[in-house]
Amino acid sequence: MQKFEVIFYETADGKKPVKEFLDKLSVKMKAKTIRTIVMLQNNGPALREPCSKPLGDGIFELRAKVATNITRVLYFFFIGRKVVLTNGFIKKTQETPVTEIELAKRYRAEYLGRKGNKRD
Repeated sequence: MQKFEVIFYETADGKKPVKEFLDKLSVKMKAKTIRTIVMLQNNGPALREPCSKPLGDGIFELRAKVATNITRVLYFFFIGRKVVLTNGFIKKTQETPVTEIELAKRYRAEYLGRKGNKRD
């Protein structure tokens, strides 16, 4: 089965929010989160809970847990077996913060605006 291409969303000024988020994590938490990203790369939309969960409107969350720390990386699917990772955070509440979901939607809109109808 062909893998999905994982893309780190890049802001207009060249920042990659998920990459920056991963760099701030502990070694153990970073390793676990990267393993979960690899699972997403291998399984795409077939990856389900507890690793991945749809949040609505085409936004999904990738979940990784080490002890009591829980990371979330939000993402969406794009044309041609692509997964775009938009933003990441440490989850501290039961619900995923609306501000994080809205940020993922804004990043998706910016990404789609830059890509237009291009497939790359």
